[in-house]
Amino acid sequence: MEFGDDLMPGSDAHRRKKRYHRHTPRQIQQLEAMFKECPHPDENQRMHLSRELALEPRQIKFWFQNRRTQMKAQHERADNCFLRAENDKIRCENIAMREALKNVICPTCGGPHSGADDYFDEHKLRMENAHLKEELDRVSSLTSKYLGRPITQLPSMHQPLSMSSLELSVGGLGSPVSALGPSLDLDPFSGGSSSSFQLPAPVSEMERPMMAELATRAMDELIRLAQAGEHLWVKAAGGREVLNVDTYDSVFAKPGSSAFRGPDVHVEGSRDSCLVLTSAVGLVDVFMDSSKWTEFFPSIVTTARTVDVLVNGMAGRSESLVLMYEELHVMTPVVPTRELCFLRYCRQIEQGLWAIADVSADLQRDARYGAPPPRSRRLPSGCLIADMSNGYSKVTWVEHMETEDKVPINMLYRDLVASGAAFGAHRWLAALQRACERHACLVTPPHGRDIAVAGVTAEGRRSMMRLSQRMVGSFCASLSASQLHRWTTLSGSDDAAGVRVMVHRSTDPGQPSGVVLSAATSIWLPVSCERVFAFVRDENTRSQWDVLSHGNPVQEVSRITNGSHPGNSISLLRGLNASQNSMLILQESCADATGSLVVYAPIDLPAANVVMSGEDPSAIPLLPSGFTIVPDGRASSGSVVTVAFQILVSSLPSSRLNEESVATVNSLISTTVEQIKAALNCGSRH
Repeated sequence: MEFGDDLMPGSDAHRRKKRYHRHTPRQIQQLEAMFKECPHPDENQRMHLSRELALEPRQIKFWFQNRRTQMKAQHERADNCFLRAENDKIRCENIAMREALKNVICPTCGGPHSGADDYFDEHKLRMENAHLKEELDRVSSLTSKYLGRPITQLPSMHQPLSMSSLELSVGGLGSPVSALGPSLDLDPFSGGSSSSFQLPAPVSEMERPMMAELATRAMDELIRLAQAGEHLWVKAAGGREVLNVDTYDSVFAKPGSSAFRGPDVHVEGSRDSCLVLTSAVGLVDVFMDSSKWTEFFPSIVTTARTVDVLVNGMAGRSESLVLMYEELHVMTPVVPTRELCFLRYCRQIEQGLWAIADVSADLQRDARYGAPPPRSRRLPSGCLIADMSNGYSKVTWVEHMETEDKVPINMLYRDLVASGAAFGAHRWLAALQRACERHACLVTPPHGRDIAVAGVTAEGRRSMMRLSQRMVGSFCASLSASQLHRWTTLSGSDDAAGVRVMVHRSTDPGQPSGVVLSAATSIWLPVSCERVFAFVRDENTRSQWDVLSHGNPVQEVSRITNGSHPGNSISLLRGLNASQNSMLILQESCADATGSLVVYAPIDLPAANVVMSGEDPSAIPLLPSGFTIVPDGRASSGSVVTVAFQILVSSLPSSRLNEESVATVNSLISTTVEQIKAALNCGSRH
């Protein structure tokens, strides 16, 4: 049943063309409120509703008919559930009685009861074992003929063959690498694949009215939060606005609900506003499209999907209501991700002013579908977007989340996450500003700061920016602590975060095909984020930390500016070494108020020529490495740096990881860290 299906089956209009009218969430909320008071409205009540909601009386009549039918079906389902529960109860009692009968003592001899079923079960098993033995002998005989020798030993059925990824030969059986710790599990066929990803269930017809009402309430609360004054928002360190939780609980108390929270539940609420270089309609399109949403926020959103479209509003914008799933991350393997299934409701308040509200779906929905309780819930959040006259938009962002701290946060990131800055409104807006500037540079190139290569067209420039954007997105996704990524800590690591490795089989067209080994570690440095960023992005100091450059200088042959920050750029680097003339390095560096990124990947000359000529770069394989730099969340002005490498172990998808590859990447990442510390005068103790 669709919202507002207002054509009766069998009518002439229905036979000519089946049309649907989807009511807005606001209309549904008022209809539901009336239905609770009077399920059978008379003609006068229907006329009053039609005038108030701008609907025809016939639509009102059919909506109430459909709602009564739906309510009847709900009652029948409840009765069926009750009868099913009674049936299960009787079945359990039956099983308990059977178990009790097994312990009955014979009154004649005083021994246990011997039933005929035991004899038949044992006889059946003996016959099945005999049949399996005959089949095994037949297969062994055939195998011996083809191998030319008898099969003398078969693997024990109680000890399956080990398929450890630390086998020393390609595709063969080898001895495990004991030096890396007995618990190391790096199977490229068991993790790192998105094939096991499962979306939440779509919204059923019975749930739609409840979801529409939930989204409408969230929209009203978001507007009040965005416009509230100092009684709800207080100034925190750095000038950020933080929600006063006690005041919020009293102002927005839900009827019949308790404000009690468990000791492990942590509430994060923040608000911020800024100007971004994109129109309001353009931003709305980004917010309502899960693919664009991931593309705009790769450093925060590792995965996003549209689960269901409940209402497709005007041009997919105003009055649209969708159910979305997303996974949020801090770009490091040591901070758990946050999974959210939430409603996103878009409404145009007036000309040039839009509101987008998010709220997690009801907890009862997770219980109904057998899912575990969510560790994170998004309370009414979202943003107000006001169109400005100069091509900019003013965005007021409200982020409100409730998390349960079941997994301890690594000490390097504990202060950052606990302060709410890791997933707060300030971080979202900083990432949005950076993405909008990048998009504007893609459409209209700035002048004065680029280093151009002779013969490169404007289309070649855009092709280079698209390739670099894919590189950054791939790098950010590779650093996620998602459950789909099986990170393993190498033994013997002295750092607080350790060196973590992961193996996966790459089949994506944008990556080299084969087995890829990823390694990452996080370190604390007693220097500012700006200083670390300037050091690792500068081609003149690259030889001080890049082990693979062997101390040789690096030259920047091309630069594309992609933001207002002087460090936001895309570069092509060339090593001044005869053995490296056939390879270039594609590098993108970007920074904002909440942190910075430096991502790079080798690219050969033929591929670079393809990009510079303006051709489609989607088939060019890239395997990015790089750095993420964030503040430590303390007053010490230190920084937390994550160093990450990806190495193609073998181009054969069936190959197995060997000890040499793990030792190489461990040495590579450890040497890089030590050289960065030495160059920044941090010393080995940090």
